[in-house]
Amino acid sequence: MQQTANANEVKLTKKKSPSSARKQAIAAYAFLIPWLIGFFGLVLGPMISSLYLSFTKFDLLSAPKWVGLDNFITMFQDDRWIAAAKVTLTFVVVAVPTQLIAALLVAILLNKKMAGIGIYRTTYYLPSLLGGSVAIAILWKNLFGMDGLINQVLAFFGIQGQGWIAHPDYALGTIIILATWQFGASMVIFLAGLKQIPKELYEAAAVDGAKKSQIFFKITMPLLSPVIFFNLVMELIKSFQVFTSAFIISEGTGGPINSTLFYTLYLYQKGFTQFEMGYASAMAWVLVFVIGVMTLLVFMTSKFWVHYEDGGKL
Repeated sequence: MQQTANANEVKLTKKKSPSSARKQAIAAYAFLIPWLIGFFGLVLGPMISSLYLSFTKFDLLSAPKWVGLDNFITMFQDDRWIAAAKVTLTFVVVAVPTQLIAALLVAILLNKKMAGIGIYRTTYYLPSLLGGSVAIAILWKNLFGMDGLINQVLAFFGIQGQGWIAHPDYALGTIIILATWQFGASMVIFLAGLKQIPKELYEAAAVDGAKKSQIFFKITMPLLSPVIFFNLVMELIKSFQVFTSAFIISEGTGGPINSTLFYTLYLYQKGFTQFEMGYASAMAWVLVFVIGVMTLLVFMTSKFWVHYEDGGKL
């Protein structure tokens, strides 16, 4: 009798499962509707429109006129576009490793047990929350101005200061320093990765007489390589899209002498100042392509330096 009852329960469950699965699917799609609307309306739709506009001449006031590849051909002959590409590439090559190194070093320091460690972690993370704001960019502009704090400190030691943001040799450097200062997000991720490394490995290495440098390069770096890989990809993508700091510090001009003319800033000038939206769209797609290629290269090279606990590869 009990077996018969169990069999009936199984049959009832089987009969109810299709309806139950259908209801769950409907509920899932209902919750996904806001995201789907946002994705198709605010992401995919504008991307397709931008791709079409990149092959047109469009000034926002008249109808787009198909010009084929003219925008792309003109782009590679544009001296300001070339200058913007060089500035952005220089920024990425210098700022990304500098920021990651700073984040890793601070994370190692904050991984130690000390009084008030939570306050220190919050303090170091705070610049990442404020660094992308207009207010911080304005503060940075005043800080490196002729009468700013930097020159006041230098004057105290008898060193003649200058307008750092007004000098073509140093203006980009001030923005790189600002980007490096915003290492908090990467630092938190590094800190989480450091806490996942088994302490027994460090203890065993110490017993074997390993030096601190050997422990760092033979244990910490290999086990932290997946986290380094993640931070590298995220910072690489973000650095190609720097805009706010360059716009505020250069007052939207990209000066002096195009030294802070970032790619996104020039894209903004073309699209919303000169109303060459077709040209700006072409610039945007070239940027998407470059970011995609750079990210792909990082993924392809990761098999040589990213290590996982199970010995697997990405």
